[in-house]
Amino acid sequence: MKQCCLLIIACIVVQMSHAQQLQGRIADAQTREALPGVNIKMIPDGSGCTANAQGKFFLPVRRQADSLQLSFMGYVTRKMTVTEAEHLSVIYLQPVSTNLNEVIVSSSRDKQYRTEAPVAISTISPQTLQETKATTLDKVLNKVSGVYMVDLGNEQHTMAIRQPIGYKSLFLYLEDGIPIRTTGDFNHNALIEINMAALRNIEVIRGPASSLYGSEAVGGAVNFITATPTLVPTAKVQLEASNWGYKRTDFSVSDTKGKAGFIIGGYYASQQNGYMDHSDFHKLALTARLDLQLNEKNKWTTAATLINYKTDQTGGLDSTHFFAKDYSNFQTFSYREVKALRIRSTWDHTWNSSNHTSFTGFFRHSVIGQNPFYAIKNIPNSLKAKGEINSDGFYSYGVIIQHKKQFRWLQSSLIAGVSADYSPADYFSNFIDIDRNADGYYVGYRATDSVLTSYNVGLMNTAAYTQFSFTPVADMRVVAALRYDRMDYNFDNHLPPSAFTGAPSERNNFNALTPKLGVTYNLRQQRGVYVNYSRGFAPPNISELYRGVKTPVLKPATYDNYEAGGWLEFARHKGYLDVSVYQMKGSNEIVSVRNADGSYENRNAGATTHQGIEWNGRYTPWRSLFFRSSGTFARHIFNAYTENGKIYDNNEMNGAPRWITNTEVTWKPALLNGLRLGLEWQHVGSYFMDAANTAKYGGYELFNIRAGYQWKGLECWVNCMNAGDRLYATTAEKTAYGKSYRVGPRQTFNIGVAYTFTGKK
Repeated sequence: MKQCCLLIIACIVVQMSHAQQLQGRIADAQTREALPGVNIKMIPDGSGCTANAQGKFFLPVRRQADSLQLSFMGYVTRKMTVTEAEHLSVIYLQPVSTNLNEVIVSSSRDKQYRTEAPVAISTISPQTLQETKATTLDKVLNKVSGVYMVDLGNEQHTMAIRQPIGYKSLFLYLEDGIPIRTTGDFNHNALIEINMAALRNIEVIRGPASSLYGSEAVGGAVNFITATPTLVPTAKVQLEASNWGYKRTDFSVSDTKGKAGFIIGGYYASQQNGYMDHSDFHKLALTARLDLQLNEKNKWTTAATLINYKTDQTGGLDSTHFFAKDYSNFQTFSYREVKALRIRSTWDHTWNSSNHTSFTGFFRHSVIGQNPFYAIKNIPNSLKAKGEINSDGFYSYGVIIQHKKQFRWLQSSLIAGVSADYSPADYFSNFIDIDRNADGYYVGYRATDSVLTSYNVGLMNTAAYTQFSFTPVADMRVVAALRYDRMDYNFDNHLPPSAFTGAPSERNNFNALTPKLGVTYNLRQQRGVYVNYSRGFAPPNISELYRGVKTPVLKPATYDNYEAGGWLEFARHKGYLDVSVYQMKGSNEIVSVRNADGSYENRNAGATTHQGIEWNGRYTPWRSLFFRSSGTFARHIFNAYTENGKIYDNNEMNGAPRWITNTEVTWKPALLNGLRLGLEWQHVGSYFMDAANTAKYGGYELFNIRAGYQWKGLECWVNCMNAGDRLYATTAEKTAYGKSYRVGPRQTFNIGVAYTFTGKK
């Protein structure tokens, strides 16, 4: 008996000498977020495992195994000894700078590789966000090919993606896949409601994405993906200021304990005494997120974002003031105020390796109050003008339910979902009497008891969508999608209907069936091509349909988009290039027209054609040198358009530069680790200022210089924007009222310092 016991003990000792349990955690080196799905392989015996949903792995280590290899798509493969891995509390992987097959979520509402998506899509990485140190979103979005985000000052903006510069509801802005505003109440300044300090990365789809996201996703969709909790305790504080009175403070705190992780982040920014009169602003943005990994099959995520913003409105300058560099402002009292709150809660359930369901409930509330400069209308032959103070707000309650099923047959998968949101909205405007001086400055106003507009609208948006993808032959992937949308408007006018107070109370509805069909083909050796057909749908917004009209006359706009493209890696994975060519036909397109009195009006344009080529290239010849270039050449044509009785068929659309490029070179010298130097060139070509094509704006060239240094958790930087102090306009227009130029920011130096604390556990 004694000998038997000794034999058993000896066997156990021998077994333990041959195998021990290695466990660890893996995270992104930049964001400190857990990396589920990383492949861990023992060398030389070849055994391995995969990191779980929390980035943890458990792996038996045998005596003959002396090293470890960790690999994950989009990250640099890392090798280390078993002994080294045993002494690391967290193993960090570095993202690849010229990554072709990155993981995206916006193309199919689910994770997939870029090379499986037959669509023009670009990603702004965490590294780009970190190194750009953008004070406004246009400074990062304009790095994307085919995108021109127009800076209107103090985070105000409009957008042009496969469209001319305009103010129409042709772009969909999402936060973690959920529209930040309700369909039917578009605002071209919607990105004011984004918390820049809470972003992980940004994905931009160019071209219609209505087959998955519904109306407004016509020119493109921009998905802002928020940061997830870090695997280890982190805390960051950031301070920066400019030579024009801009100040900003950012902060974030994050950690994961057991199954729960949280992150809280935000910023406060203010502008005082800038180069232009009446251009102050302030903004507070806060985001909190809680992730609960209940078990390997269930995850619950809840997030909330709060925005409080107010800015002076500057408006444009006439030719005399613009070219004389006279930055005195015609506006002295106009303002915009935004208050927004968004809350969403998502439950993700993995039934098995082939089935996954997500359920999301969300709440949105937004109020925009303003004394808008664009509503000011001069009274002829007097020093008087008229305007309004208005308020536009909505509450929104919605759900999105989605299921994904994977099949063995042809490696196919099916995504199906439904969504619904009810969004009661209201609008109120009051007439004001405005005084002008002899030089044309609006010097004051008097409020009146005259109500111009007062209504509310019950918005009900319902949709069902599906997407099926399969591999009919090797290296080919086919994606087909279809979505049905219905929008019901219950309009209640509190005033007698007129051309001023709006349309009579009534109910309207719009519906659309939007298909998509695409094919990707992998040519091997990191090369591939794709073709794609998609349809976009844009119903009139509340303000377009009912405000300031006796009878609703606008029709829904539809767009048919055909495109082809491809991608390749070159120079032994040091370079990456993708190209897309498209043609999009629009019918009943809604365009923004400036009237002779300075006001704006939306109209159906009849028919338009948008066609162009887009490219994006990255090249890293050495580890210390990085080149990037993106751009577009496009033409936007009125096929059938009449304005004020004049026919402009076959004219180029106004506000549509043919050439837009953005090129950047970054140097990170190996001899001085942590230093980075960058030079960026932004080119916007000439374009017509009016639909009649009688006047052109020459476009502009800008050079931006960025320098930064990071040592451990401490970072400092200096950015010089518009280094040549060039006079330029972010948008230029001509009407019977005259020419108007929105002045671009002058030479600006932003100086900042940040410290990040990273704990160990």
